[in-house]
Amino acid sequence: MKIAVRLDDITPDMDWERFFKFKALLDRYQVKPLIGVVPDNRDENLVKIKQDKVEKEIPEDFWKYVKHLQGEGWVVAMHGYQHVYSTKKGGIFPLNNFSEFAGISFERQKEMLTEGKKVLTQKGIETDIFMAPAHSYDKKTLKALKETGFNILTDGFGDLPYEWKEMKFYPISFQLSRVFKKKNGYSTMVVHTDTVSDEDLERYESYFMKPNAEWISYKEYLMQEPVKCSFFGRGKEFFMAKGKHLLIKLR
Repeated sequence: MKIAVRLDDITPDMDWERFFKFKALLDRYQVKPLIGVVPDNRDENLVKIKQDKVEKEIPEDFWKYVKHLQGEGWVVAMHGYQHVYSTKKGGIFPLNNFSEFAGISFERQKEMLTEGKKVLTQKGIETDIFMAPAHSYDKKTLKALKETGFNILTDGFGDLPYEWKEMKFYPISFQLSRVFKKKNGYSTMVVHTDTVSDEDLERYESYFMKPNAEWISYKEYLMQEPVKCSFFGRGKEFFMAKGKHLLIKLR
């Protein structure tokens, strides 16, 4: 099984100490991930440092550092717009029952995507990959993405990238323990570095050492040509996401 890595919630005021610890792990195993950068973060839950307590190791210019990571082979996705959940909709991939985009008008979604992309472009960062906050989006999101120059979503379930509604989807893992048991196919391990403890780092390192797992760069993942998605496949994915949400809620 070939597995790529994506890092969510990349912002100027994230927990940089935890980020750098996880980056060191990625560097050790030579894994180049996808990072989800929030263009204009307004989510207070993602603010992990105070501006008056900035440590020396934190990059002076966040956007310059993101471009540096691109130069190292990391891939950038736009992670929503402001990362503020304004609806209680799960959309068509209902891993959660809240969203920044699902349930909002097409016009407003297009406006948010346009503004988000404008921020990245002004900072010299170009991407056609979208990472939805909370994994939640609806059909209007897909249409708005297409009209604002996005072609790829890092979401969905399955062993291969697929194409649906003129968009390319690069699936994430439903359950890592299942992924490690498979011999063929592709998947993505999702990591929120802000919550990774030292114990978690040891666990992640054990993942990178799994004999049946072939860790690949996200660029290599993107080189895999998507297959056509069937109606049955979409239905199965929806109920898998809904089921996982309910199981987590019951824990």
